[in-house]
Amino acid sequence: MRGFLMRLLLATAVTLVAFAPASSAHAQQADEDAPPVSPRQQAKTTSTPQQPNDQTASAADPQTQEALVFTGRVVREKGQIVLNDPVTKVSYQLYDQSKAKQYVGKPVRVTGRLDMSSNTIHIVSIEPLT
Repeated sequence: MRGFLMRLLLATAVTLVAFAPASSAHAQQADEDAPPVSPRQQAKTTSTPQQPNDQTASAADPQTQEALVFTGRVVREKGQIVLNDPVTKVSYQLYDQSKAKQYVGKPVRVTGRLDMSSNTIHIVSIEPLT
């Protein structure tokens, strides 16, 4: 009986050693397939911004991204007109206040470039949501 248990333990150990590298290699391959995501990008994936269809050119500022599409409500906060995203509860400063002024209190879709250092959207276009 003791010899049987020793063989069983030995067989189990050999099996674990044989399959451990294969499963860790599979886990590493899954990690390598996924592109790296920064915490800010991860937060944005759950947010409203989306890539627009017409891919406008980015600004010369390295802190400014390609044009994105943001949805939310234009509101006044602390004397400034901002875009308030109701999903993420994030308020974005709007660089061109005059373009957004007519939409205060209304839900809109803003296409623009986000300056991540100041959380400001440089508006390319703004339109009401229907």
